[in-house]
Amino acid sequence: QVQLVETGGGLVQAGGSLRLSCAASGRTFSNYNMAWFRQAPEKEREFVASISWSVGSTAYVDSVKGRFTISRDNAKNTMYLQMNNLKPDDTAVYYCAARWRLNNEYVYWGQGTQVTVSS
Repeated sequence: QVQLVETGGGLVQAGGSLRLSCAASGRTFSNYNMAWFRQAPEKEREFVASISWSVGSTAYVDSVKGRFTISRDNAKNTMYLQMNNLKPDDTAVYYCAARWRLNNEYVYWGQGTQVTVSS
């Protein structure tokens, strides 16, 4: 089992920044691919960004490229999402997720943290 806890959400004005953290416990963090997803009201959950377990390869949804940066600190068992130039469309509950390095499905999820961007 892997337990994930997100922190860092809040209310920010458009153009502002936030940094989300995802603290992991329970298993060897460095063996897990990690990702951020988000779900806005009345919308489906969508992928935001991911970072691989090994060399730290990253991927982003097009709408956040150039504004968001995903990173991880395996020594601290923590993943981060630095969000800059936030837009009202970024308003959502943000979830971190984990999947073991040889699996395809994210099976471990945090409880989510609310990000609200005002215009």
